[in-house]
Amino acid sequence: MPTTRRDFLASTATLAGLMATTRLSLGQAALATTPYSFTPKSAATADFLKLIGPDKTTELLKRLVQTNWDVKYKGLKTLAGQPNAGGNMLTGYPYTEFYDWDLYFENLYLGYYGVYPYCYTNLKEFLNRQTADGYINRSLHKQRDQQHFKPFLAQLVVLGARQNKDDYAWLNTSPTTATVPENGSYYNRLKKYLDKWFSYDGDGNGLPTWNSADAAGTDNQWSRGGQIGAFEDEGVDLASYLVRELRAMAVIAKHLDQKDDSTAFTAHADKVCKLINEVFWDEKDGIYYDRNEKKKELVRVKSATCFMPLFCGAATPERAARTIKERLTNENEFWLAYPVASYAKTEPDYYQGSHRLPTGGTECNWRGSTWAPTNYMIFQGLMRYGHKDVAKELATRLFDMAVVKNPVLREYYNAEDGSGLGQTQFWGFTALYYVMLLEWHLDYDVSNLEAPFRPIIPDELNVKYDA
Repeated sequence: MPTTRRDFLASTATLAGLMATTRLSLGQAALATTPYSFTPKSAATADFLKLIGPDKTTELLKRLVQTNWDVKYKGLKTLAGQPNAGGNMLTGYPYTEFYDWDLYFENLYLGYYGVYPYCYTNLKEFLNRQTADGYINRSLHKQRDQQHFKPFLAQLVVLGARQNKDDYAWLNTSPTTATVPENGSYYNRLKKYLDKWFSYDGDGNGLPTWNSADAAGTDNQWSRGGQIGAFEDEGVDLASYLVRELRAMAVIAKHLDQKDDSTAFTAHADKVCKLINEVFWDEKDGIYYDRNEKKKELVRVKSATCFMPLFCGAATPERAARTIKERLTNENEFWLAYPVASYAKTEPDYYQGSHRLPTGGTECNWRGSTWAPTNYMIFQGLMRYGHKDVAKELATRLFDMAVVKNPVLREYYNAEDGSGLGQTQFWGFTALYYVMLLEWHLDYDVSNLEAPFRPIIPDELNVKYDA
């Protein structure tokens, strides 16, 4: 192992040169000619490469190229038999379904490369299918009654526009294949979709409810989110996503010269932040809990979703510090060998692994497993609040889990032993684990709604994605 930075750079250059002239056995001829030779562009990237070492550098570069090949040749699909859809759609799933927040996190990964067209393809199709009341089904194939698209559409628009010269003008156009043409332009459709979210507020306190744990994306967290159609859980995660979505809408409105709308969206986001602190915070336990709207009491279930106020910036610095110290990094709760566990280990229905379903398949287990969507948001929340040491430890463990512990990318993982679960050879949101540690070194946030954008993987690692 090199002992100095000069030795490390020399060994990396030797390794990179060898890789550039050697055909890699990755199963696709397209990968064989990929150039790997590069010199770290910045001291931060050099420090990152020194930290992981030449062997992990080799493996990471191979994994990035493999993932890009999988995205391009397996993850881009057309919707056969769907009259409104045109062009390639993005999915991380081999069974060809298209989901809501998955799309956002899949495009965050492509955002590391500056690849933005797929921020728009699926998004436009979802908006094309919007019903008259603003509802958008959260998947394109399977009808999921009253499971509204999770609040990530506006953030997806901003993610694409930041990579494409702040182009928001297309939002003033109207889809020609819309199910309900009267809903008007894409911008008006985004407004109606947000209004629909705030209609799921039975007690009128300003905090809408999830349809169920399934609709929240945390499939089997029934003790928190309820069964399908329950509409009882005022999710702290839902409120946090809506804060981000309202702030994204403010950015969009500003670029479209809709100044009054921009001001209103910002004020609404601030109001929801206030409600998050007034309604969800539990001073005794030092954590943000959900609230059961029907029972009018907190849902005292410790889930990784309880940390979402860190991601949206709603938590006060004092509360952020407390919940990180007492709950997030508690080794008896969330901070297991491969954090962050999706459920605290102290929950009575916590378990690892994946149970067999009556249909013969296996479930997606959110009662303890490690999942990339929540982990990525928690990571960025830690960075936002200045807890960079914890963020680094989290990104390091997740990197080792994804790159060293497992030979291929998996859908989710056992938080206790790091073994892969769910879909095999996954190319979806879990690919974020490959880059979070580099993001830490660069102090970069691809999900930032207003900061300058740059494609850090081509810039820093010389791995390109051929869009």
